[in-house]
Amino acid sequence: MASEEYSYDVVKGFTFSAMLWGVVTIVVGLLISSQMVYPDLNIGPYLTYGRLRPLHINAGAIGFGMGAFTAGFYYITQRLTGTPIAFPKLARIHLWLFNLAIVLAALSLLAGMNTTKEYAELEWPLDIVVVIIWVMFLVNIMATIFKRKHLHLYVSLWYIIATLFAVAILYVVNNLAIPVSWDKSYSIFAGVNDANVEWWYGHNAVGFIFTTPVLAMFYYFFPKTVNLPIYSHRLSIVSFWSLIFAYLWTGAHHLIYTPVPDWIQTLAMAFTIFLIAPSWGSVINGYYTMNGNWDRMRSNYLVKFFIVGITFYGLQTVQGPTQGLRSLSALVHYTDYVPGHVHMGTMGWFAMTLCASVYYMVTQMYRTEIFSIKLANIHFWLVLVGQLIYSITMWIAGIQQGAMWRATDPDGSLTYSFIEANLATVDLWNMRTMGGVIFFAGFMVFIYNIYMTVKKAKNSVQEVA
Repeated sequence: MASEEYSYDVVKGFTFSAMLWGVVTIVVGLLISSQMVYPDLNIGPYLTYGRLRPLHINAGAIGFGMGAFTAGFYYITQRLTGTPIAFPKLARIHLWLFNLAIVLAALSLLAGMNTTKEYAELEWPLDIVVVIIWVMFLVNIMATIFKRKHLHLYVSLWYIIATLFAVAILYVVNNLAIPVSWDKSYSIFAGVNDANVEWWYGHNAVGFIFTTPVLAMFYYFFPKTVNLPIYSHRLSIVSFWSLIFAYLWTGAHHLIYTPVPDWIQTLAMAFTIFLIAPSWGSVINGYYTMNGNWDRMRSNYLVKFFIVGITFYGLQTVQGPTQGLRSLSALVHYTDYVPGHVHMGTMGWFAMTLCASVYYMVTQMYRTEIFSIKLANIHFWLVLVGQLIYSITMWIAGIQQGAMWRATDPDGSLTYSFIEANLATVDLWNMRTMGGVIFFAGFMVFIYNIYMTVKKAKNSVQEVA
């Protein structure tokens, strides 16, 4: 099928809105990171840490992440099915409603409307809007797949389908609530059940927003970038089904040493360890796809993004399961070790893979070369260094905090107060902010490079005309 028959307008729209929300995410992240050291930066009531943190999370996961992988889904589905988007007008409504919902979500969170549930902070009116948006998305993608001209379902389509259905089920079940006013509701679950359902949802939100959609994009864009077939389609399918089966049982590893029954905690720990296998199936598939062509890490500016991204995914899926073990959880849970772990995934695997995919899509949609390979390489090194500074400092801070909190004197009293433990990590917090600034610089280079690429392509079209 000629590329002119594909619908790229909505792909471009989601791509550019994702970049905008990416800037918002990092700026808010830098602010809340600084507020930890400089309390005067908490400007009440709207710009306090408690209100900005959920904004940072939602802007990153939904605005940037979901925006980018939605663009990727619309692009990939058309290419792998040989079929244009089934309902292009619905896709355009999806785009505008998506961005409107994020603006309303940001305003509501800053106003203090918050369910207090991780990754599910939005109150019930916006929950309804989110469900409507997701149904529109699911219907459009599935209708396109049903109309496909190519019968074979490549692994990226399997990951796309899993994402669409899993997120729908997870979001609806966890957000079941009884409204008591237009801006307040209470969960239908209570106590231990509420915590268990929340982290069944919370960890699977990580699985089906930060993992499966990015794997869908990796499996499509990485082979395209290196111009080599994926090493093993069978391995990709085995990894897919193993990952989908295991992920749904892992949420309770967030609830170690809580009133949740021990058997549920142990079950979650077992499945969490099992997750290492399917995750590394994809890592190995990526490495073996290179098939000895490792020189392309130097000659192709995108390959390093994908390879380093999938490497961070592999490291993430070893570090995460080990954190779920009771012995390590006792030391690092509730410490800065956890955001160090999370940001290795979001700044390494998640952002690197999504940005590389955006580079590829933009150059293909505008039929042009990237404006500057040198700037793309600068982008890579800045985000890599920024992410490493962030994660490593937080791992050190977390271990230090955990050790200080557990330290006791001979009489059994605590050796350090909570404030003393925090003061001991102030320098590390400042280093985290510095890492964030470096990462932000890299992201701005990325945005400039994309902007100039699009501008160059449009100018070329005008000159031809």
